[in-house]
Amino acid sequence: MLRYENISVGDELPTRDHTASIVQLFMYNAAIWNPHRIHFDHAYATEEEGYPDIVLDGPLQGDWIGQVVTDWIGDAATLVSFGYANRRAAFLGETMTAGGAVEEKNDSTREVKVSLFLKNAAGEVTIPGHATVRFD
Repeated sequence: MLRYENISVGDELPTRDHTASIVQLFMYNAAIWNPHRIHFDHAYATEEEGYPDIVLDGPLQGDWIGQVVTDWIGDAATLVSFGYANRRAAFLGETMTAGGAVEEKNDSTREVKVSLFLKNAAGEVTIPGHATVRFD
């Protein structure tokens, strides 16, 4: 189990690769009531909107980096804050890598701040993020 005392600034969180399928995109967007056709209709995304392929939606990618933190802390801590910014589009078929690193520890509050990222296969950060977790 992860323990506050064993965490150091600079520690990397385990990474995880994600490659969304068209079915996953359709179901995810249906679940969040997002009807924008760029997330499931190839002809619309490419011909009407000018994208090279179907666009991965931001909330799904945000969930991927959020999972990096919650998987890392397990039951050992509580997620206090979380945020991210969509900086670059990602497309169906791309494998995206989610990860992060410990940026700061606060011994008085037992909080750990982490930076997060989602990178494409070229290693470009498409979504930067951050989270703070509190250990009991």
